[in-house]
Amino acid sequence: MSQAQISSKSNEEVMSLTGHLKELKNRIAICLLVLVVAFLFIFQYASTVVDYLTALGTAANYQFVYLSPQELFMQYIKIAGIGALVATSPVILYEIWAFMRPALTKAENFTMFFAMVAGLGFFALGVAFAYFIALPFMLFFFTNINTTAVVSSSISIAEYISFLLSIFLMFGVVFELPVVTVILTQLGLLKPEWMISGRPFAIIIIFVVGALITPPDAVSQCMIAIPMVLLYQVSIYLCKVFTKRKKKKDESDS
Repeated sequence: MSQAQISSKSNEEVMSLTGHLKELKNRIAICLLVLVVAFLFIFQYASTVVDYLTALGTAANYQFVYLSPQELFMQYIKIAGIGALVATSPVILYEIWAFMRPALTKAENFTMFFAMVAGLGFFALGVAFAYFIALPFMLFFFTNINTTAVVSSSISIAEYISFLLSIFLMFGVVFELPVVTVILTQLGLLKPEWMISGRPFAIIIIFVVGALITPPDAVSQCMIAIPMVLLYQVSIYLCKVFTKRKKKKDESDS
């Protein structure tokens, strides 16, 4: 290879690297722009969101206070920040996928696209389940168990919002089980036989977790545990489907 060819190849690599860095810079700028716009928009309705969240507590006879002058205002900022991140997550995930797409195979592109779309859907489903089913039981349970003639309840709005957000996050992550199953199956790290053989132990663990995070009655425990068991069953089915799909693809490639 001549010196001119080596120099030309080096220039192409530098230009390619420069182009990738420019593309990355543009995509980061888009993500930051939509985040700022979403934050400013949601901040206008932050007090309405806080009222909507505290409705669960007031239904359980909670009385809310703020302990420092800036506490309630900081909750507005927290709500606006988290709300902006959630609202713009499709755009952010798309920009990440679009940047990585040229370097991924067709199967890897499918897996990543599925993980993004299904991940958002299942996370939203978990948050909805927590808000409409899990949290009302939990809040009423804490109201009934924290009864004393000496201590009265005045709940800090900051602690209450943090508690709700942690519950939303927990259930959102739990509902990602089918998505994680598909990804691990596509990577060849999980087989349906393993999930089937481990199902009895998984069900026991699920009911133990359900008993720990719910009031001590069978109805509320089952309302939490049964959807988790159904998610595990859905994960087994998806694992079977994607295992067969992966085997067919490997056979066609060989």
